[in-house]
Amino acid sequence: MSDETGPRPEPLRFFGTSWVNHDHGYAARRAGVAVGALAAAAVSCLVLRFAYQGLRIADTGTFVVALVVVMFAVCTALAFRTTWQNFSQRPDPARQASLRGLLAIGFVGSLLAHALRCATEAPGERLHRAEYDEARAHHARRTTRRTGNPAKRTPKP
Repeated sequence: MSDETGPRPEPLRFFGTSWVNHDHGYAARRAGVAVGALAAAAVSCLVLRFAYQGLRIADTGTFVVALVVVMFAVCTALAFRTTWQNFSQRPDPARQASLRGLLAIGFVGSLLAHALRCATEAPGERLHRAEYDEARAHHARRTTRRTGNPAKRTPKP
């Protein structure tokens, strides 16, 4: 990783700092997170199916059933897109707070985004790697010492 005085990588959920060197079971963790997210999404869809059947049994009407289905579909799509974008850029806390309810309703989209991202990398790895590499480069520039006396340099013609 880095020396004791340099920047430290930010740990990722489920991965810790194994994303830096892809060690300590990184591939198995990625597979586990992908399978876990897919399983949770499948169970969630089953629960949503039971809720749909409950609405049909309650005979609430076609409009209410259609409204609920469209609401879950739209919220799932927005949650997927928001989660996917948050893997490549830091989310705005104010926007995240305003979307909290929508993201909670569309939780299946967030689970699917995590499962798909695990196919290529740990969720958020690219963002964290870019920030970590930038911090390491900045640290190297700050701590690199000059060599030689600048006053003895020959002027350029």
